[in-house]
Amino acid sequence: MTYDEQRAARAKGLRRSLIVPAATALFIGVSGASVIAPAAAQAQSYNFSSVQIVGTEKIEAATILAYLGFGKNETVTAAELNDAYQRLQGSGLFDTVELQPRGRTLVVRVQEQSIISRINIEGNRRQDDEDLTALIQSRPNQVFSPATAQRDAQLIAEAYAAEGRIAAEVTPKIIRRGGGRVDLVFEVTERDNAEIERISFTGNRAYSDGRLRRVLSSKQAGLLRRFVRSDTYDPERIAFDRQVLTDYYNSRGYIDFEATAVAAEVPQSRDGYQVTFRITEGQQYRFGEINTISEVAGIDVAEFDRESRIRSGNVYNPADVDRAIARMERLAVQKGLNFITVEPRIERNDRAGTLDLTLAIVRGPRVIVERIDIEGNQTTLDRVVRAQFQTVEGDPFNPRQIRAAAERIRALGYFSDVAVEAREGSARDRVIVDVDVEEQGTGSLSFGASYSTTAGFGLNASFTERNFLGRGQYLSAEFSGGRNARNYSFSFSEPSLFGRDLELGVSAYYRTTSATSSANYATTGLFVEPYLSFPVSPSSRISVRGTVQGANMYNVAANSSNILKAEAARGWQVGAGAGFTFTFDSARTALDDRTRYFLQFSGDVGGLGADNQYLKATALARAQTKLFNDQVTLRGAVEGGAIYSISGNGTRITDRFALGTDKLRGFANYGVGPRDLSVPNLDGLGGNYFVAARVEAQFPIGLPEDYGISGGVFADVGSLWGLDNTGGGLIDDSFYLRSVVGASLFWESPVGPLRFNYSIPVVSQGYDRESRFEVTIQSSF
Repeated sequence: MTYDEQRAARAKGLRRSLIVPAATALFIGVSGASVIAPAAAQAQSYNFSSVQIVGTEKIEAATILAYLGFGKNETVTAAELNDAYQRLQGSGLFDTVELQPRGRTLVVRVQEQSIISRINIEGNRRQDDEDLTALIQSRPNQVFSPATAQRDAQLIAEAYAAEGRIAAEVTPKIIRRGGGRVDLVFEVTERDNAEIERISFTGNRAYSDGRLRRVLSSKQAGLLRRFVRSDTYDPERIAFDRQVLTDYYNSRGYIDFEATAVAAEVPQSRDGYQVTFRITEGQQYRFGEINTISEVAGIDVAEFDRESRIRSGNVYNPADVDRAIARMERLAVQKGLNFITVEPRIERNDRAGTLDLTLAIVRGPRVIVERIDIEGNQTTLDRVVRAQFQTVEGDPFNPRQIRAAAERIRALGYFSDVAVEAREGSARDRVIVDVDVEEQGTGSLSFGASYSTTAGFGLNASFTERNFLGRGQYLSAEFSGGRNARNYSFSFSEPSLFGRDLELGVSAYYRTTSATSSANYATTGLFVEPYLSFPVSPSSRISVRGTVQGANMYNVAANSSNILKAEAARGWQVGAGAGFTFTFDSARTALDDRTRYFLQFSGDVGGLGADNQYLKATALARAQTKLFNDQVTLRGAVEGGAIYSISGNGTRITDRFALGTDKLRGFANYGVGPRDLSVPNLDGLGGNYFVAARVEAQFPIGLPEDYGISGGVFADVGSLWGLDNTGGGLIDDSFYLRSVVGASLFWESPVGPLRFNYSIPVVSQGYDRESRFEVTIQSSF
C-alpha cells in the first residue's frame, strides 16, 4: 500500500471515530496534510480545567501545551481553539492531530511523525543508487515528511527524464517498523527511452529541413535507427541546438535570424517526441564598404587596415569581424599601444542587402587585470588553465581576449563546464577574472576491431590520457595487429613547455609484417622521434625533430626480384636523422566550416650511421568546401614526394614510397609503380618519386538523414616511378600516370564510420594489380 493509500484509509477510520458535536463542529480530526473545514463556526467559548494528551512517545507534554497557547481555566473561543489546532498541525512534529472537547476536559490526540530508519531505491537499473540518493532531501534518522518524499520522487523522475526516460514513474512507500520508525522506499519503473520521432522546421526557405537537421546535435530516430542507433530527447540538447541554428544562420549572413519557439509534443503513447523549430530567417546580407578609422592620434591607419582582410561582397559573417578585430588589437599590443580597442560600427542597407563596416580604433577604458582566480580544478593544475590566457595579472583588461581564453579552455576537453567572468576588483579601474571549471574524465581504455579488404581483420587496444597527472600532458600507448602485421606504439607530449605555446614530445613504434600477396617478404622496423613544435603564425606551425630509425627485411621469396634479395642482404640498418614539418591549417583561426585549407611540407635527412642515407621531401595541399546550400561537400588534394640516396648504396624499399589506397584508389598496395617483370612474382618495388591528385564529392542520396547514409563520387590520378637500380633494364621504372573513377557509400553506423568504395581504373598498365572494391570500418568498445 502506498503512503497516500495508507493515509486515506487512516483518515477514513479517524473520521468514523471522531466525536463532533454540532456545537463544536470546528474540531475535526485530520490525517497527514488533509484538513476538513468545520461545517459551521459558531460563536462559542470553552473553559478547560484539564488537558488530556494521548499518543505521545517522544514529545514532552509541555511542548504540546506550549503550542496550545492557553492555560488551565482560561476562557477560549472557537477561533482560538482552531488557531491552537493549526499551530500543532503546522509544527511538523505530528502526523495527525485531533482536538476533542469533553466537558471541561480537552483531549489532544496526536500521532507523532515517524523517524526514517533507512532509504531504499528499488527497480533502478539504469542509474546508480548513489547518484539518485544524492538528489533527494529525505535522510535517515530524520523526521519523515510526506511532502518531502513526494518532492524526492519527482526529483528522481526528473533525473530519468533528463536521459530521455520521460515515462519513468517513481512511487514513494513507507514500511512501518514500530517504535515510531519507518523505512522509506522509492519504487522506480524506468520504462524505455523516449526517442525523438521527428524533427521539423517552419519558416525556413534558404535551407531544407534535411540540411538543418544535419546541423543539430539532436537526431531523430527513423525506421533503421530504432534498431541500431536510437536517439533520446534531451531538453538541454534542444536548447543547445537552438543556439547552434542561430550561429549557423548568422555565419551565413542572416543577421536577423531568430528561432522564435521550439515545440516538443509528446504523443499519447509517451514513447517519443515530435520537435518543431519555428524560425524566422530574415534577409541575407553581404559586406558592403569596409573602412578603418582611428580616433587615437599617431596611429598608421593603413597598417591596421591591412589586418582586416575582409572583402566587400563576401557573405557577412560575424566571425570574420571578430577575427579582424583580434588581428588589429594584436597588432596594437605588438606596437606597445595599451588600452586600444577596435569597435565595429555597422550600417545596414536593406535595399541593397549589404552591411557597411567601419572598424574604429579607439582608446578603451584604463582597466587593469588585478587577479585571475581559478576554482573547481581538483586534478588539473592552475598553470594548465592559466596557459590559455594571453593576459596575465597587471595587463590591460581586454574582454575579447578573456572570451578567447574561455574558448581555449573549453577546447582542451578537460572540463565538462567552463565559466569565465570578470568582476570589479579592489578599485574601479581593476578587475578580477573568475574561472570556474568542472572537471571530467580525460582518460580512456579502449578495445576495438577493424576490417579492410586490403589488410583483413585486426584487433587493437589502446590507453590514452589527455591530461596526464593534471599537467595537460598527452600520453598514449597502443597495440594493433592482424594476420600480417603487428604494431606497438607510444607517444607523449607536453603542449605548454615553459608555460608557452611550445609542444615537446616523443613518438615511438615497433612494427613487424609478414609476407603477403603484395609483398613477398617480411619486415621489422623501429622508430623513435623526439620533436618540438611551435607556432609561426595563428594558422601555421613548424615542428623540428630528431629520429632514430631502423629496419630489417628478411624471408624474401625465392622467386622474388634480385633487387629485393640484395636489399635484404644488407640486414639490419639503424641510423639517425633529423627533419622538420611546416603546416598551415585555416581551421585554426576560421570558425566557418564551409571552406578549409590545409598545407604541409616536410623535409628529412635519415640513415646517418647506416648504409641507407637519404634525403626525403614530401608536400601535401588539401582543401574542402561546401556547395549548394551545404548539401554537397567537395574535397580535393594534391601531394607528392621524393627521396634521394646520398650514401651511394641506393634506397631501400622500407624507405621508398608506395601508392596505397589512401593516395590512389582502385589499386592494391604496391599495385602500381616500378616492377621487376623478369620474375614470376612481378614484385612491386616502390619508387623514389610519387605524385597523386584526388577529388571527391559527398552528397545526400535521398535516404532519410537519420540513417546516416550518404553517397559520393571520386576521381584519382597518380604515378609512382624512379629507382636507383633497374637491374640492367629488367625493371620498368618509367613515369606512367594511372587514373580511376569510382563511387562511394558512407554510413555513420553504430559500430563506427563505414565506407564502401568501388573503383574503375581508366588508365593503367598491364602488370598493375587492381583492387576495385574496398570497405573499411573501425570501432572501439
